[in-house]
Amino acid sequence: MRFLLNLPPPISFLIVSAITTFIALAGLYFVRKKYSAEVLKENHEVAAIIFNAFGLFYGVIMAFVVFVTWSGYDDATKNLQMEANEADDLFHITKAFPDPAGTMIRQGLMDYTASVCNDELKRMSEGEITLHSNRAMARLITVFYQIDEKSVPNRELYAESLQRLNNLAQHRRLRIFAGNNTVPPVIWLVLLVGGVITVSYTYFFGMKNIKAQYMLTATLTVTITLILFLIYVLDHPFTGTSKVSTEPLKQVMEILRKG
Repeated sequence: MRFLLNLPPPISFLIVSAITTFIALAGLYFVRKKYSAEVLKENHEVAAIIFNAFGLFYGVIMAFVVFVTWSGYDDATKNLQMEANEADDLFHITKAFPDPAGTMIRQGLMDYTASVCNDELKRMSEGEITLHSNRAMARLITVFYQIDEKSVPNRELYAESLQRLNNLAQHRRLRIFAGNNTVPPVIWLVLLVGGVITVSYTYFFGMKNIKAQYMLTATLTVTITLILFLIYVLDHPFTGTSKVSTEPLKQVMEILRKG
């Protein structure tokens, strides 16, 4: 389903909704073909009670999962913004460092932001990123380790730059962690099975106006499908057209280039 994430959201939503709605209406067609409205009406009282109870339970679960995945998406956005902010602050702090150390650090920062924008985020969208995959970060840390502390006139500024470097590495790790799928397979199983059961319950209501029942079943199916696909999109914050914006890093890259 990853290819759907690369399509414009309206198109991907339309494709998924069309497929699930077709399957749901096909099921309703076969049920109504086998059982008449009069037969189904005999179960209305019991079916309605069970449907209401199950619908409430399923709705609570879906709301909770949407909240969790949206929180993860929001965390991924904030971590990327904080990562860009730390890179920018570190760049300006190291202007007070003597050469060649200051120049090497600033070049290392430019290499790091470029590698994140042009390579790391792309590989994250494909699930191929690990904590130790960014060589630019390793080189940047090595440059800091090689600096003679006594060569920096302002010791407080040097200590602050080390803190900023640690923050930069920390926000990168948090970004990678936030990019991992947060919804485990067992939750997906519960959501999908619950969705199928919820839609299937509409088959057991015998409405005289069959067109109205088709409409109600289709509406419920589309609603559940859109919410489930929304969860899937939020669970992949660095993939597709709805991914986290990389604009903060691009703006910082522009600042670093201008110096």
